[in-house]
Amino acid sequence: MNLAADERAAICAEFERSGPDKPTLCAGWNTHDLLAHLLVRERQPWTAPGLLVPALGPVVDKAMRGYADTPWPEMIDQLRHGPPAWSPFRIGKVDEMANGAEFFVHHEDVRRGEPGWEPRPPDAARDDHIWDVLGRTGKLAFRRSPSGIVLRRPSGEQQVVSTGRGVVTIVGEPGELLLVAFGRSAARVQWEGDPATVESVVASDRGI
Repeated sequence: MNLAADERAAICAEFERSGPDKPTLCAGWNTHDLLAHLLVRERQPWTAPGLLVPALGPVVDKAMRGYADTPWPEMIDQLRHGPPAWSPFRIGKVDEMANGAEFFVHHEDVRRGEPGWEPRPPDAARDDHIWDVLGRTGKLAFRRSPSGIVLRRPSGEQQVVSTGRGVVTIVGEPGELLLVAFGRSAARVQWEGDPATVESVVASDRGI
């Protein structure tokens, strides 16, 4: 499967259903802000440092504001049709590595932006792919964890993504674990470990 391609199509459909004014899990962003972010990210790669360095954030904010007058359907079509030919995201491997988890998480940011959400039904191919993604990115996502972290699927399969004093085990379907790894609290998981240690992990800074 191609997680990036599948989730690109899925989030575009979600944007069509939601409209531009729906709240998301991204603090302070509605769906229009989130879509503008995704477009800037792959169409204006020179703004990338602003996604990582807070002092350069105004560069990204200005680029996002550039979509203020773009019709909503046109913005969705731009994301659906992918980045320009010159964009590094046009390279299949780059798209898959950089956008698979990104689009999945942001799709859920839209789906779970309001109360009453439910996880999507299990999908064996998608879930196995996300599990592999966690194997590649989990150590980076949990690099600031105050304790060791074990991720465990309901089937019992598990992987250690962080070591340290104490151990917290997070149990859930791969998509739910990916959301936790990216710092989202709207995820259906179980936390196992010393309560104080679990609390410190829940409060820790997570993400790529």
